[in-house]
Amino acid sequence: MACVKGVILARGLGRRMRAEDDTALLSDEQRAAAAAGHKAMMPVAGRPLLDYLLSRAADAGLRDICLVVAPNHGAISAYYAGVAPQRLRLHYAVQPVASGTAHALLAARGFADGSPCVVMNADNLYPEDALRALATHEGPAAAAFDRDTLVRESGFAPARVQAFAAMDVDANGRLVALREKPAADELERSPLVSMNLWRVDDRGFQACADVAPSERGEYELPAAMMLAVQRGMPLQVLRMRGAVLDLSSRADVAIVGARVAALEVRL
Repeated sequence: MACVKGVILARGLGRRMRAEDDTALLSDEQRAAAAAGHKAMMPVAGRPLLDYLLSRAADAGLRDICLVVAPNHGAISAYYAGVAPQRLRLHYAVQPVASGTAHALLAARGFADGSPCVVMNADNLYPEDALRALATHEGPAAAAFDRDTLVRESGFAPARVQAFAAMDVDANGRLVALREKPAADELERSPLVSMNLWRVDDRGFQACADVAPSERGEYELPAAMMLAVQRGMPLQVLRMRGAVLDLSSRADVAIVGARVAALEVRL
C-alpha cells in the first residue's frame, strides 16, 4: 500500500547547533536560529531548511505531514499558517520533553492512526528518490546509503560518515543489526549507513513505546526499530544513492546553503 503520510522529527534541542563557532559566518537571522537550536527553521538560501524537505516530501507523493515539535512551537506553526502550503497538509504533534527520537515518533501515533508513515529527521535533506522508494514500498523499510557516496556527493568529512550507524543486512536484504558509531575495524563489514529515514507501521510505533532508554537516558528510534525486528518484524533495507544534506552545526550552514540555492521549493 502506497504511503501518503510522513512524520518529520523537529523536536530536538539542537545542542550542537547552539555551540559557538567563531569560524562560521552567519547572518543575524541565522545566528538567532542557531542560538535557539532551531535547525529546521534555520534560514538557508532565503528559506527555512524545513521548506526544502517539505517540498521534497510532496514531490515524493506524501500528502499529510506531521511535524513533531516542542510545546513552544508557535514560530513554526505561525510561519506555515502564513505560507499556506498547497501540495500537502501539515499537522502537529507535541513531544513535551525531548527524551529521544523514539518518543518523538510515538507522539505522532495518533496522527498515523494505524497507517504506515515515512519518518525523517528535520535537519536532513534527503533525495526525492529515497522518500519515494519508502512511500511506495510494501511494508516496513529503512533507507541505506553508501558510506563512500555520502563522502563524495554530500560533502561530509570521512570521519563524520564513519560515525554514522552501520547497517548489517541478511541475504534477503533485511536489517539484522545497527551498529552505532562503529569501531574502525568494523567499518569493512558493511558499506551501508543509516540516515534515520524509515517506513514504519504500528509495530514500529509499539516498539517506540516499549524500547528501553539508551546509556544517555534517551529513547532512540534506531533501538526501537531493532526491537521491532527482534520481535519478528521484517524490515527491508532499500539501498539508495544521492546526496543527503545534514544541518547539525553552525559549520554546516554555509555548505547546506550553497547546495540548496538552486533548488525550487513548492509547498
